[in-house]
Amino acid sequence: MRALLVVNPAATTTSARTRDVLIHALASEMKLDAVTTEYRGHARDLARRAAESDDIELVVALGGDGTVNEVVNGLLHHGPDPEGLPRLAVVPGGSTNVFARALGLPNDAVEATGAILDALSTNSDRTIGLGLASGTPGTEDKSVPARWFTFCAGYGFDAGVIGRVEQQRERGKRSTHSLYVRQVVRQLLDEPHRRHGRITLERPGDDPVEDLVVSIVCNTAPWTYLGNRPVYASPGASFDTALDVLGLSRLSTPAVARYATQLLMSTPERGPQGKHALTLHDQTDFTLHSKVPLPFQMDGDHLGVRTSVTFTGVRRALRVIV
Repeated sequence: MRALLVVNPAATTTSARTRDVLIHALASEMKLDAVTTEYRGHARDLARRAAESDDIELVVALGGDGTVNEVVNGLLHHGPDPEGLPRLAVVPGGSTNVFARALGLPNDAVEATGAILDALSTNSDRTIGLGLASGTPGTEDKSVPARWFTFCAGYGFDAGVIGRVEQQRERGKRSTHSLYVRQVVRQLLDEPHRRHGRITLERPGDDPVEDLVVSIVCNTAPWTYLGNRPVYASPGASFDTALDVLGLSRLSTPAVARYATQLLMSTPERGPQGKHALTLHDQTDFTLHSKVPLPFQMDGDHLGVRTSVTFTGVRRALRVIV
């Protein structure tokens, strides 16, 4: 088997020495081409070339959720083809690794590599669904092509938090869970539409849902992790179905306390709920609109602002090693 290993050298939880060990372990079992990414979007370009090649059967992403997202978008550049495209394997190297953990892989890179090699020896894989989003730019001039996401997207409040975190990281701050919590608080204090949101959700055959402040789109559960604690925004979300949505129409102080507690106490059976909470399951097509440009994120990557985002849930989009 010939495989491509895409290595993010900036992965926060793996050292150069650990990466060398992982490369050696994988190379002992297959013909491996290991390439280190050099710029934003490089992982996508590498995966696209692998998808267009005739002999690469497997692409391994070594990095965090951002690296995985780039690799997936490269593999699916010409659209889903589970039987014709190389399979995907993920070695977690980021701070949270939601996608890898949602697949059931260990959060430790060495242990995950062992699990991947075991799965390859028994030809164990699964075909998963993914989300596809295309947006209308806000204040940006450039066009916004459709983009795939693996585990979540957000429009409005939570994307604003992601944007604040990225600003802090550009200033040299480490990506930690405490950093995210601090930015949640700051985003909440600065949110001008806490009591009357600007987001409208539209889907075929149903009345629009207006005045949402928070809109979180999930392709799997959990939505994220706080350390080792899973957080479930949409407990019913699954790689085997289309997309789930959690929308909140109010972020007053009592509402914040209630929904924050529900998120922290969420389980695979129960997530946030209440009169200001909208929950939708297994949605294949819907659009989120806003009268003003709002921040947008996918798989934890802030993508600027949008006035509209259209989502499609695509079942059976890609084969992954598990």
